[in-house]
Amino acid sequence: MKKTRNAAALAGRIMLALLFVIAGLGKIPGFADTHVMMTGAGLPFANVLLVLTILIELGGGAAIMVGWKTRPIALAVFLFTALATLVFHAFWNAPPDKAMLQQLMFMKNVSVMGGLLLLWAFGPGDYALDDKGD
Repeated sequence: MKKTRNAAALAGRIMLALLFVIAGLGKIPGFADTHVMMTGAGLPFANVLLVLTILIELGGGAAIMVGWKTRPIALAVFLFTALATLVFHAFWNAPPDKAMLQQLMFMKNVSVMGGLLLLWAFGPGDYALDDKGD
């Protein structure tokens, strides 16, 4: 049973982190478009924030995948995701034709944040670079 739980924890970490790694990689060739979107959302210092976003998504995602510093990184990525969700998926302010999609994206992020909190609370399992998540 322990091997099964650890294998599930590894698979879950990889699946959860893949979202961030793919998003971070996509922002590199799409830097200019993402910058325009962030500026349009009223974010100051969009260039700096975009570079930080890419670093958090790529670095945080990769660290979670391999189980390195899992608990603090899961918490940092949780906070990043919470802020991004409030800024970019505020469905309550979206025009009616976009509100449903924004609500879906908001709830997807809430679910991802739940997974990140579980990683923070319980650690990565034994198949990780961390010492059993402690």
